Amino acid sequence: MTLWWQRGIIYQIYPRSFQDSNGDGVGDLPGIIQRLDYLQWLGVDAIWLSPTYPSPMADFGYDVSDYVGVNPLFGTLADMDWLIGEAHARDLKVIVDYVGNHSSDQHVWFQESRASRNNPRRDWYIWRDPAPDGGPPNNWLSRFGGGPAWTLDEATGQYYLHSFLPEQPDLNWRNPALREAMLDVLRFWMKRGVDGFRVDVAHRFMKDAQFRDNPLRPAWREDMPPYSRLVEVYTKNTPDNLEANRWLRAVVDEYPERVLIGELFLPLREMVAYYGEGDQYHLPFNFHLIFSPWRADVTRALADSYESLLPAGAWPNWVLGNHDQHRVATRVGAAQARMAMTLLLTLRGTPTIYYGDEIGMPDGEIPPDRVLDPLEKRSPGHGLGRDPERTPMQWDGGPQAGFCPPDVAPWLPVGASYPTLNAAAQREEPTSMLALTRRLIALRREQPALHEGDYRSFASPPGAFLFERGQDGDRWLVALNFTAEPITSPLPEEVSRAVVRLSTHLDREGETLAGQVELRADEGLVCRVE
Repeated sequence: MTLWWQRGIIYQIYPRSFQDSNGDGVGDLPGIIQRLDYLQWLGVDAIWLSPTYPSPMADFGYDVSDYVGVNPLFGTLADMDWLIGEAHARDLKVIVDYVGNHSSDQHVWFQESRASRNNPRRDWYIWRDPAPDGGPPNNWLSRFGGGPAWTLDEATGQYYLHSFLPEQPDLNWRNPALREAMLDVLRFWMKRGVDGFRVDVAHRFMKDAQFRDNPLRPAWREDMPPYSRLVEVYTKNTPDNLEANRWLRAVVDEYPERVLIGELFLPLREMVAYYGEGDQYHLPFNFHLIFSPWRADVTRALADSYESLLPAGAWPNWVLGNHDQHRVATRVGAAQARMAMTLLLTLRGTPTIYYGDEIGMPDGEIPPDRVLDPLEKRSPGHGLGRDPERTPMQWDGGPQAGFCPPDVAPWLPVGASYPTLNAAAQREEPTSMLALTRRLIALRREQPALHEGDYRSFASPPGAFLFERGQDGDRWLVALNFTAEPITSPLPEEVSRAVVRLSTHLDREGETLAGQVELRADEGLVCRVE
């Protein structure tokens, strides 16, 4: 029997940008509650919230100053309880972010840690003596800006490690007391009804115990991100990081039917190691659709390789967009975004939809004077800024797209496409991206072969990707055209006839295919095999 996180669809919400309920231009928890009926109507099964913890917001919530609270910007702990209750009343699960690699430098733990070398919490963070020349202990680089990943604390004469901003000191998971405190954070939220966790930078918890220098990247160029000058051998995906995964999983398994999801930017073979033997992550996030060339042959090879590498009993998952990467409609175009949604919702495994992708939202345009992302500010000119994919949800065609009151400036500018590209307009348009997404979700939900059946791919003409989903003799053919030109493909030998149940164009339902399948430009078909 499959569990909810295997059958279901996860919908990521970036809270700052979903719905402003109090007129301050920033989304909040009561605003999310206002939109739960929309999510129930859409048909998703779980919402994942990016961080809502108290934070100085040096990195928009990924610098946590209290792991068991709620930032007043978003509401209160009572609001979080309210949200969990209202979501559960609509059969929606709630997943929250768990930022375990680092805290804010304003967290009381770090304030105590830096107070003196003999403070009981000194070893809760990673401190090292200067190198012989007085500089940083080794050559490790910060992911934000590419400067040293070490900052000198002049009062105590030692450097502390920060893989990201100096305001985000790394936690020392080798310290048993810190480890137990962080594991208790998981218990705190599960006791309040949270259904799972997405673990931030899950491959970075453990650093090399010998603090060895990372090797230089031989092919590095000036136009590459500064931090990529080094190969991160000793700062991510270290062998003992797998043990940290087991610590997290053991606690999550104390509560029934919770899910543990890991954010991992790793090659497939290394990524699937994070399933362990059923004792690490339920879902090590698979981002390869985001980073692979958008071609049919590449996508087929990716899906086949992923399936072949999965450990026995492991459940796959797919992600097309998130708060750190350009939106899918911007990456592949509006027409291919429809086909991409069809791919996402028909491949085997748990899909994650980023808010706004269900209506085909593109990246927003951010004027230079409105740039807020610290990654862009510290590495200008490298295209690393994440503000464009974080602009407010486009709810309707009114002022500020229905995100906040008309006379309020939202924290990031609303995308210019909102007057015509918005959820309200698309709910009234039977051929809209929103209509397509909702129909795909409904079809996936009602057909066991589509939400838990087997997968196999077929040889296809250039530009096309054909695969089958099947369970207990019920077989479905998915045919996808990755190009802007029509493609005719022979039906696989194993398929004599198939009936179209859904087209990305929403106009071929009931058509019978025999011998071949004709795909129009940018078209995807979902067909029942007869």
